[in-house]
Amino acid sequence: MKNTEQKFDIKSNIETVSKNGLKMNERITPKKIPALTPDKKPWPKISIVTVSFNMEDYIEDTILSVIGQDYPNLEYIIIDGGSKDGTVDIIRKYEKWISYWVSEPDNGMYDAIQKGFKVSTGDIMAYINSDDKYHPNAFFAAATIFSSNEDVEWILGRASFYNDEGTIVDVKDMRKWSKFDYYTGDYKWIQQESVFWKRSLWNKAGSKINTSLKLAGDYELWLRFFRFAKLYCCDTVFAGFRFRTKDQLSLEKIDSYLFEVEDVTDLGLLPRDEKYAIWKINFFRKFIFRIPFIRRLKFLRRHFDSIFDYPPRIVYDFYQRKFYKNKS
Repeated sequence: MKNTEQKFDIKSNIETVSKNGLKMNERITPKKIPALTPDKKPWPKISIVTVSFNMEDYIEDTILSVIGQDYPNLEYIIIDGGSKDGTVDIIRKYEKWISYWVSEPDNGMYDAIQKGFKVSTGDIMAYINSDDKYHPNAFFAAATIFSSNEDVEWILGRASFYNDEGTIVDVKDMRKWSKFDYYTGDYKWIQQESVFWKRSLWNKAGSKINTSLKLAGDYELWLRFFRFAKLYCCDTVFAGFRFRTKDQLSLEKIDSYLFEVEDVTDLGLLPRDEKYAIWKINFFRKFIFRIPFIRRLKFLRRHFDSIFDYPPRIVYDFYQRKFYKNKS
């Protein structure tokens, strides 16, 4: 008997046109985009920077995760380091949705990021590497949180992770963060692609990312942000980090990253009250909490936690359909 089985070609199938005239990758029902934020304000401009170099296997996923948000006030900037593979062809494919892009040699990742932010104009800022991806409606969630909480200057979503094929394989529980976590060496890890911040904070922190660093530029930026504003953690997901099977500097050069972290962490100029808080935290950890009985005393644990001055988590209320600060 002749084998009549046909191979399924995903790429060609996506390009086929259905009988109603739409391609398989086009929506039939339009996405409902509110004209204003839930508190009746215009959607703030969001500037997203992506940097790349020879990332043809991944950058299309990243680009689609950005422009596929359908966010009405988006400024998308791509800085490519002069790729020699098919990366630039992919960028050109989507350039009508890209506000600014360039492909030219640079002095490393953070030089490219700074180049991108220098031409950006958005009220809200973030950057995502060319192998990571945003989750659907992440920009709407971030903009809604900032719009309804004027005192919030930077936010972090739950850490999530993709495998090499782009499948979500893990979502972490949310923890709170304080500058004193960083000051006492507990900095693993604020997921960079899940952070958004206001331009006002960027300006207060020097309007720059440290271009002399190779791996720990995000850590050094967070360290400066902490000096001016609390980091609000949101019980939602914004983006995911992709674990690649090869050529991933953040994993292959972890020792070099830790060296840079130690090199840029200078606590000598901190105010006296912050130095005293660091001393108390270290004293509790080194002496008080080594005793099991004392470690179980709730009032001591509450006092210890109060030193960190954590802000409330931002969570979603399904009944009122809005994000709010949960102080409990």
